Amino acid sequence: MQIVDIREVAVPLEGNVTNSVVSFAGHTVSLVAVVSDVRRNGRPLVGVAFNSIGRFAQGGILRDRMIPRVLDADPGSLLAPDTGLLDPGRVLERAMKDEKPGGHGDRAAAAAALELACWDLLAKHADEPAHAVIAKAHGRAPDLTGAPVYAAGGYYRPGEGIAELEAELRGYQDDGYPVAKIKIGGAPLAEDLRRIEAAIEVTGDGGAIAVDANGRFDWTQALDYAKAMSGYGLRWYEEATDPLDFDLNRRLAEVYPGPIATGENLFSVQDVKNLLNFGGVRADRDVFQMDAGLSYGLTEYARMIALMEERGIDRRSAFPHGGHMINLHIVTGLGLGGCEAYPGVFQPFGGYTPGCRLVDGRIHPADDPGFGLEAKPGLSEQIAKLVG
Repeated sequence: MQIVDIREVAVPLEGNVTNSVVSFAGHTVSLVAVVSDVRRNGRPLVGVAFNSIGRFAQGGILRDRMIPRVLDADPGSLLAPDTGLLDPGRVLERAMKDEKPGGHGDRAAAAAALELACWDLLAKHADEPAHAVIAKAHGRAPDLTGAPVYAAGGYYRPGEGIAELEAELRGYQDDGYPVAKIKIGGAPLAEDLRRIEAAIEVTGDGGAIAVDANGRFDWTQALDYAKAMSGYGLRWYEEATDPLDFDLNRRLAEVYPGPIATGENLFSVQDVKNLLNFGGVRADRDVFQMDAGLSYGLTEYARMIALMEERGIDRRSAFPHGGHMINLHIVTGLGLGGCEAYPGVFQPFGGYTPGCRLVDGRIHPADDPGFGLEAKPGLSEQIAKLVG
């Protein structure tokens, strides 16, 4: 198996929603296709992936640096010696040639899109869903029971208030999502508390509602919200502050009794090591949201999970950020705690394909080969244009 071409295109997100920090109206995502010399049904076998959601497309990094490095490599150096198939870890290493340590940022997401496309290619070559190939590659049995899932929503929308939030959450319940997440920090504390209380009224249980500040708060704000929310029994309090302010996370964990979630904006094993060393994380309750699509792909992400386990933290504490098909397969392939869903937002990437089944609060991947992105309405058309 050899790579004969790599293509990238920036695809705009649909919709106009905001969290406490960011408007997504102008956001884009890098869609990447890795074209192989293997042919099926008269066409080249192609692996497809993207860099997750929440960071802009990284076309410049991919086209100017990473794609040329991989295409210029000795083809044999990219293959696993025991199988003769593409090795995603070797492709990642080549894509990172001459890159200095540190400085992760958008570079991590660019590399992730490329590396994850290799996993999609391997799964299609095996004619299996990606979660089965991921499980085997990491010495695990494929998990056929699905994964716990929550609906990520509750964004701030122009002209909408509590009535619209309540209707949104009822819709999630009707669709089979027992747990939902809403945004905080984009309104005054008193208004956010009314939103939280309305959400709890809809679900009937504070444990069915998580809240996400998207790194907005300083210490005073984080503490004010912690005190005000401590009696609600929320599912978790997410990213109160800057993701690299490990000391503030530690201080918050000392005063907030409920679970704290963080990690979606940590892009390397070293970042996660620093969180574990200095962030005051509590193995019995806290939630880890690192996202392979933002952090160099599955190769680096699996090392993060291994590091967590070395520190006595169950891999079921990992709930990757992202709400899309790629992370659904990673969660079920690695046996993680659960996954996010983006029903109705961040299209065409967010949410799952029609073949996925949501039963009793657990999401089951479809049987499509690879990540199944070609079966995603809206995304399938973008892939067809890229692949040709």
